[in-house]
Amino acid sequence: MHPVLRLMLLPVLNVLGPIVIGFSLSMLIPMALSYWKADGALDSFVTSFLITFFSGFILWISTRSFKRELIPRDGFLLVTMAWVLLAFYATLPIYLQIDGIPFTHAFFEAVSGITTTCATILRGLDDLPMSINFWRCFLAWMGGIGILVMAVAVLPLLGVGGAQIFRAESSGPIKEGRLTPRIADTAKAFYNIYFALSVVCAICYHLAGMEWDDAVMHTFTTVSLGGFSSHDAGFAYWSTRAVDYVAVVFLLIGGINFSMHFLVWRKLDPRLYFKDVESFSWLLTAAVITALTTFLLMSTETYTEIEDAFYYSLTNVVFVVSTSGFANTNYGDWPLLVQLLMLFGSCFATCAGSTGGGIKMIRAIALVKQGGLEFKKILHPRLVIPLKIGNKPISSQVIFAVLAFLMLYIAIAFTSTMIFLFTGMDGLTAFSTAIACLNNLGPALGSLGPAYNFASLTDFQVIFCTFLMIIGRLELFTVLVLFTRGFWRA
Repeated sequence: MHPVLRLMLLPVLNVLGPIVIGFSLSMLIPMALSYWKADGALDSFVTSFLITFFSGFILWISTRSFKRELIPRDGFLLVTMAWVLLAFYATLPIYLQIDGIPFTHAFFEAVSGITTTCATILRGLDDLPMSINFWRCFLAWMGGIGILVMAVAVLPLLGVGGAQIFRAESSGPIKEGRLTPRIADTAKAFYNIYFALSVVCAICYHLAGMEWDDAVMHTFTTVSLGGFSSHDAGFAYWSTRAVDYVAVVFLLIGGINFSMHFLVWRKLDPRLYFKDVESFSWLLTAAVITALTTFLLMSTETYTEIEDAFYYSLTNVVFVVSTSGFANTNYGDWPLLVQLLMLFGSCFATCAGSTGGGIKMIRAIALVKQGGLEFKKILHPRLVIPLKIGNKPISSQVIFAVLAFLMLYIAIAFTSTMIFLFTGMDGLTAFSTAIACLNNLGPALGSLGPAYNFASLTDFQVIFCTFLMIIGRLELFTVLVLFTRGFWRA
């Protein structure tokens, strides 16, 4: 092995070993569920657990001599390799249980879950063993909080610094702020909030009309802003609207920066959500797009009753702009303007530090404010005004990073659309698929809209969508920096 690769790769693999071992333990839950329900998937989970556990053990033991403190550059490699490697092991129960499924399709499903994209490639969800459906949804729940953010509390025990990993995993342009002095305490605070929301969400779903099994599985994919369902019909499976309204509430909560949840909990002051620029903008964006959608659906006579128009607008707008990807109707039949409006909202609506995907609201706010300052500078060239978001000044370095991210996002979206067009997709499907995968949204538009799934894709299209989901989840630079020559220089 090349000395540079050995110096960089093997210490990271040493850290990955215990992470893989820990991930294997998560398979014990669906394994026990399969045994309890006798759904026929027990052997698949037992085999997958053994392969994952001993692979992680061998990986850890064989690289012990290369153990060292990680440096910031290692964090990017560790984060990317962990998401890919854990998705590979997460694939095993699906691949072993479902007869005839190609490995690329099973891997797509696992990546879709663990990145909280939750664009399914499977048909007949109602007929799957319950433990497999549970596993799909549980992957989204684990991916929502970020497996490495949860593991950062364990890494210090292994003698490995965790701050650089949290910095690489955290969403958004401003990553240095901490809620607590130690990174492990911050991760623990996030986890506790996430778990508490999950418990309350499950109870609310059950009270709204779901059986406990469905309540738990849909909780996993709601608080994570995922979107997997255990039924082909999604939320249209339930006749009561109370279920949908519960989803809307918790999706709105999930789209807020978890730092704000921590501050609200610590100060017991919910008004902080509305005082925070980003949180308020997220809620306002969802409200404005809902109002516009309601108006457009009524004006085009898609719905004749204002109550129905508002209900379907509110639920599906929040489903989409939160990047969860749920649906309770085929909004692919709605006017194209409405569909594109919702798709555009998914690009930026959710907050940094939430489980949502896309560009993030904080970046959109920074760009809008910077644009306003540029207009003022045109009129008053000597005017010096610092950019502020709320009461916090934002450095020019952050603005440059935001602009770089936006340019890279646009370039990847454009290139991906061209690739999908070249492989035979129509224009609307190609564009929306690129955006949906980058935003970790799930369903696209056109032939991959909410009434369909991704099973019709070719192997190349499946693999490319999988790549887009991973780089979208890890905010582009975290993955793409690995493809630069400078990264691998000693």
